[in-house]
Amino acid sequence: MLMQDIIAPVQNIHFDLDEIVCSQQGALPLPFPNMDKANVGVCEFFLRSSCSNQRCPFRHIHGDKTVVCKHWLRGLCKKGDDCEFLHEYDMAKMPECYFFSKYGQCLNKECAFLHLDPES
Repeated sequence: MLMQDIIAPVQNIHFDLDEIVCSQQGALPLPFPNMDKANVGVCEFFLRSSCSNQRCPFRHIHGDKTVVCKHWLRGLCKKGDDCEFLHEYDMAKMPECYFFSKYGQCLNKECAFLHLDPES
């Protein structure tokens, strides 16, 4: 017998949290439709094509968005879930830097955009 079995046997413990999160219990509707939901999770019902709530507090996104929205990065995107671009910070999916692509250099040391070498 192992010490962990004597001190804290955990083989038959069940938490309802997974079911509560998946069923989105306790989620309140938004005050108005199309509010920015950039910092919330994706709607599980929408992914299964079964969410009909116009004021759903979760994001309704499709997985085909491949580039981060340049307006969302500055907090200026007004399209919310209807935007054709990604609304989450992902360095691998950042849009190309305008200055680097146009002039071959970018003087912003903290530039978050992609600097693609034209020769590669």
